[in-house]
Amino acid sequence: MREIVILGSTGSIGVQALEIVAAYPDKFRVIGLSAGRKNPALLMQQAKKFNVPIVGSMAAAPKTDGVKVIDGDNSSIEIAALPCDIVLNGITGSIGLGPTLSALAVGNKVALANKESLVAGGELVMKYGSDKLIPVDSEHSAIYQALLAGKVSDVKKLVLTASGGPFRDRADLSDVSVADALNHPTWSMGEVVTINSATLLNKGLEIIEAHYLFGLSYDAIEAVIHPQSVVHSLVEFIDGSTIAQASPPNMKGPIAYALSYPERINKACEAIDWSKSHTWNFSPIDNKKYPAVELAKNCGRSGGGLPAIYNAANEVAVAAFLASQIKFTAIIEVVERVVNAFISNTATTIRDISDVSGIEQSARIKAGEFIKEIS
Repeated sequence: MREIVILGSTGSIGVQALEIVAAYPDKFRVIGLSAGRKNPALLMQQAKKFNVPIVGSMAAAPKTDGVKVIDGDNSSIEIAALPCDIVLNGITGSIGLGPTLSALAVGNKVALANKESLVAGGELVMKYGSDKLIPVDSEHSAIYQALLAGKVSDVKKLVLTASGGPFRDRADLSDVSVADALNHPTWSMGEVVTINSATLLNKGLEIIEAHYLFGLSYDAIEAVIHPQSVVHSLVEFIDGSTIAQASPPNMKGPIAYALSYPERINKACEAIDWSKSHTWNFSPIDNKKYPAVELAKNCGRSGGGLPAIYNAANEVAVAAFLASQIKFTAIIEVVERVVNAFISNTATTIRDISDVSGIEQSARIKAGEFIKEIS
């Protein structure tokens, strides 16, 4: 029986993780949950259903017999420090960095779905070593599994796949509506992640994340468009071999793999039906149409606080788009302008999480200023 803590339990990753727990009650026991401000009632329902003794809630949560509630902005940080076999961090946004560091500091392993932990605070997280991290993003889970075929020193290239979002076949993006951008053709995700998929900024974040997780240079990491989202990523070795991990687009596979590693759970998700014909397409990313990917690489190469600035500026820009304050095409325009405004100040070393917070706050203020100009 593996004891687990789930952070962001009311979000997409958290809900699916609890569905896995419900399907395999002999394998997992949830000892802690946490969630943000949106749905404290659901959080308490989850705690009751799974007999969870302690939860963290950023919002005031209804009282439930037998459940201890830690509330406030630092509640997930406290829940992450509960001694357990593994902490699943399914929080969206850079607010997930603190809980990741909290879990690692007490020796917990982390199943990491919060890519911003590595984007905003990669140097801080990696001080604890990559052996404490098991990736949950389907792309990084695929690379993690494919790397079992050889040594990292024999890797020539990591290739992340991208669905291309809802606009891969649409030339003119000037009149994209919020509803259009949220209509992802393959995946069911939260609003921010779905918008990031539409701009391909999520692939930029994932490239930075891959750099930290697997220790390869940015020149050795690239992304391609793969509309079917069946091949989740590939690893090319120096001998010319390429190892791919493939499965139908379903996050339960990588979630279950991370929670149960090194074991695999029987029928965690559906397998590919080989009795049917399949066609899988791959094509290069149009960097003119999707400038976010190369921008992310440049931020990663510059280092310092620039990846955190890239991410924070995007969070503000996406919120503005969802509120209909700016056009879809202005999202990456805002991010690029903010990055360029800070590019000469990236030499500052990120020493602790307060440095990350300060850098992000400055980026958010600057993004807000640019958004006012545009709107």
